Amino acid sequence: MSTRLRTPGLDWVLMAAVLVLLVMGTMLVWSATAQRVTLTGTDPTAYLRRQLVNIGIGLVLMVMVLATDHRWVRILTPVVYIGSVVGLVLVLVMGTTVNGSRSWLMLGGLSIQPSEFAKLAVVIAMALLVAERSESSWRPHTGHADVVAMLAIAAVPAALILAQPDLGTMLVLSATVFGVLAVAGASRGWLVAMPVAAVIAAVVAVTQGVLKEYQVDRFLAFTNPDLDPRGAGYNVEQARIAVGNGGLFGQGLFQGSQTESGFVPEQHTDFIFTVAGEELGLVGAGLLIGLLVVVLWRALSIAMNAEDVFGRVAAAGIACWFGFQAFQNIGMCLGIMPVTGVPLPFVSYGGSSLFATLMAVGLLQNIHLRSTAALPTRFTTPRAREWSI
Repeated sequence: MSTRLRTPGLDWVLMAAVLVLLVMGTMLVWSATAQRVTLTGTDPTAYLRRQLVNIGIGLVLMVMVLATDHRWVRILTPVVYIGSVVGLVLVLVMGTTVNGSRSWLMLGGLSIQPSEFAKLAVVIAMALLVAERSESSWRPHTGHADVVAMLAIAAVPAALILAQPDLGTMLVLSATVFGVLAVAGASRGWLVAMPVAAVIAAVVAVTQGVLKEYQVDRFLAFTNPDLDPRGAGYNVEQARIAVGNGGLFGQGLFQGSQTESGFVPEQHTDFIFTVAGEELGLVGAGLLIGLLVVVLWRALSIAMNAEDVFGRVAAAGIACWFGFQAFQNIGMCLGIMPVTGVPLPFVSYGGSSLFATLMAVGLLQNIHLRSTAALPTRFTTPRAREWSI
């Protein structure tokens, strides 16, 4: 096996990609809101300043997770999981409804979306269970009882999220759980059964009226936007027009005709990619996607080189979370995925999403630091590593 460069310390490639994404996202949010008087009032920089504050808090949280001893990360995992469940329960009791979904808690003027933190909580809780089982058991593979226990961990937050209802977060969480199970070594039977069960559940949800009418309309508009061009299909159609307007190099930052005219709803949050497509063009939007790919590459690399089971499974789960959420967000802006209302990691406006994703980056760096701390030299020959446990 060929030698490979591994540098003890922070993963600076991951850090650089995340920082550039944060800068790009801040500029896109500013462009999307500067001319929206209904959002900003008389201050065109209102959302710019708020996003900078969100990034500052998120970076502090990232550093705190990064600097925490790995033993404390494992000890605090149950606390984080229980806290996320409590937050999801409070949302159903005293939450605020936005766009048909009761997903927000208002705390002294600050809006918090607990479902964003639940993604990270589920990943690390499942990783802890796998790690505890593998370290205290002679069995080399994840058994049926282990899979059931992992699904039970995910089921509690999933049920609370579905009750909001927040279908977009539910889809991201489901894809993340599937990825964690695959990395943890679940049998093929479980991996085949999960997508089948998801399809059956989706059919039942539609036929039995579990989903809200507007959610069903969004799926119908995805299959044929012309069914309701001024209703559910409006977002999809306007998003396509905005992205198509950009051409190769874009119309220029703050110069997008669709963006400045406010034709695309929720453009600073769920449809932020349309700003990149229109104002930065194919080149700029491609750079944004490339940076997200770099983040996924580094997360998977950290997972492969992790020295312990907890780190390996947690890093891989974070990669699945980031990857599917980015695909879902960009896909709905391009019309290849249904509109479900999920933010683009590191780019969309919003505190909760930024806090959760930057905490996850801090955990990735924590795992990387632990994996490279004992390296005697920068050049090592990595040993073959099995993904199954």
